Amino acid sequence: MRRLSLLDTSLRDGQKSLGINLNVNEKLEISRQLVKLGVDVIEAGYPAASPVEFEAVRKIAREVKGVVICGFAGANEREIDCCAAALKEAGRSRIHTGIAVSPLYMEKKLQLTPGRVVELAVAAVKHAKKYVDEVQFYAEDAFRSDRAFLVQVLERVIEAGATVINIPDTLGYATPWECSEMISYVMNNVRNIQRAVLSVHCHNDLGMATANSLAGIKAGAGQVEGTINGIGERAGNTCLEEIIMTLYSRRGSIGIQCGAKTRELAATSRLVSRLTGVPIPAHKAIVGSNAYTGNPASLGEIGPGENAPFVIIAPDTVGLPEDDGVLQIQLGPQALQQRLDKLGYSLNKEDLDLVYQYFLHSADSKGAVYDQELRELMGEAGVEQRGILIKNISITTTGASRATATVTLDLDGDTVTEAACGTGPVDAVFKAVDLLVGERVCLEDYMLKSVGRGRETLGDATVKVRYGDNGLVIGRGVSSDVIEASARAYANALSKVKTMIRENAAQARV
Repeated sequence: MRRLSLLDTSLRDGQKSLGINLNVNEKLEISRQLVKLGVDVIEAGYPAASPVEFEAVRKIAREVKGVVICGFAGANEREIDCCAAALKEAGRSRIHTGIAVSPLYMEKKLQLTPGRVVELAVAAVKHAKKYVDEVQFYAEDAFRSDRAFLVQVLERVIEAGATVINIPDTLGYATPWECSEMISYVMNNVRNIQRAVLSVHCHNDLGMATANSLAGIKAGAGQVEGTINGIGERAGNTCLEEIIMTLYSRRGSIGIQCGAKTRELAATSRLVSRLTGVPIPAHKAIVGSNAYTGNPASLGEIGPGENAPFVIIAPDTVGLPEDDGVLQIQLGPQALQQRLDKLGYSLNKEDLDLVYQYFLHSADSKGAVYDQELRELMGEAGVEQRGILIKNISITTTGASRATATVTLDLDGDTVTEAACGTGPVDAVFKAVDLLVGERVCLEDYMLKSVGRGRETLGDATVKVRYGDNGLVIGRGVSSDVIEASARAYANALSKVKTMIRENAAQARV
């Protein structure tokens, strides 16, 4: 079978999703899980974008081994120098540089002639080659380029030392047949293409990113680029989990394999969801909560364990248990650990004790906790270790639209209490948390959904807040009480804001 390389760009292109603002330690945690998943290349970020981004790439390069660490840079020496400095301690490194090649982008975005674009592309690759053996070149907006000009650029950059050629569908405008035709055209017309690996990078604006990527792979691309859960700007990127499981489940007919460990997919997906604050839709392919549930009426009269003909992927193939276990309050820590092991989580004693307390709190109010709810509690326990812990909430109401909330927080180890009035309990809680934390933010969006079964479900709250010029920040919180879930989500968002402030201040002192 032909071997396909997987490049994960969740930490670079994926972070361009509106509201995703990962800190250094969160990026490092995701990187370590991506190594477990078995990706070949981690595009760790854009070092020249900010001091915090530089530090994140530098820390990943220093601490994450066994995988290629890639940094992104524009086609200029300053950004390439910055990228090389961030990657200095990597075991194996790659610089990803490039430039726009379509007539529209060259004229309107770059305001450069085609001849000047070729000069800058060649110069960027040559400069990057001074630092690293692996140089990846992206031809931005390749699908709207003049084909003869595209061939000229690619031949020149390969001659200059590019080892990977990225053909991106920058605007998510292509169709599968166009992707197949484009990759075939490049392979058949770029005279020195055998000296480089072709890569496909598709966006999902028309909902075809995965199909487009697979078409490019089938046509001969040796690398695919995507993100976990398909996160990314606008409509997102190619979902790596969908590519991985398509190659796995159709390996006999496709004849292409990758090095991914499929049983790490569920854990990777949920980690990215928790840290980015972007929920996984229930109907999401491969990792959604409904992906392995069927309508009994459509399956006919079948007995337990006899549904194999009606499913194409067994849940445990992606790291999910086949049964949706239910855990009672009488469960001890050891039994909880065994269930978590089956769900794909490995915890030290300190973390297990923390999760167990969340489990007891939830089970005490609900009577039982299902696997889906346990996964959410796992994420919530991680959220609460970020510096702001909701200790207590007391609500009093006066009429239908007035409420007073008294909130007690554990704020970086100190217990503090404040009260505030609002137009309803959630508004009052948010205002009290604002007073306690002391950071001025603007609430942009608030969403509440249920997790679990029946009437005794968990509330899963998501908030988006805007802080200064730093864009949107997403926070999530889970609790059997919807007001408490909302408070935890808001506190989580403010925790991220405080972390962002600390990181920016630390970098300013360097």
